[in-house]
Amino acid sequence: MRKRTFVYLMAIILAVPFFSSCGYNKMVSLEEGVTSQWANVENVYQRRMDLIPNLVNTVKGYANFEQQTLTQVIEARAKATSVTIDPTNLTEANMKQFQQAQGEVSSALSRLLVTVERYPELKANQNFLELQAQLEGTENRIAVERRKFNEDVKAYNAYIRKFPQVIYSGWFGFEKKAYFEADAGAKEVPKVEF
Repeated sequence: MRKRTFVYLMAIILAVPFFSSCGYNKMVSLEEGVTSQWANVENVYQRRMDLIPNLVNTVKGYANFEQQTLTQVIEARAKATSVTIDPTNLTEANMKQFQQAQGEVSSALSRLLVTVERYPELKANQNFLELQAQLEGTENRIAVERRKFNEDVKAYNAYIRKFPQVIYSGWFGFEKKAYFEADAGAKEVPKVEF
């Protein structure tokens, strides 16, 4: 009995350096970095979602404004807020679904802002101008946070795929995370016609 306890104790003592060098703690740290950065991405998207009702209400004040455009913005916002991703499950399919919903919001907002061009009195409204500036700032923040997220995902994915971590990452359940990718057609130069 004593001999068996001694053997177990020796096995544990010999295994500790082996597992301490496997990079488990660093994998945890990198994964937490990805999760934290994902929270920052969601935060700026939430800011955009919070600005939309104020923008829509300001625009609604102009009675002859196109109701269909406002409805599209509201519907896109509702759809986008219903799509959420658990940071522990950042798969390509989930990211594409999230990006598609956010892309619909961007598209609807673009149509709204193009339509606003036909209403000079709305474009001069101070509330509208402030909301438009906040929305523009939020779009810039979204781009920055998505870039930072992709950097964190790159560091995490590279680390878990290097030797010897590639052996241990599977044992401990560390899986590759998905990147934000450009929308389809983003590589094409938009046509500007006057």
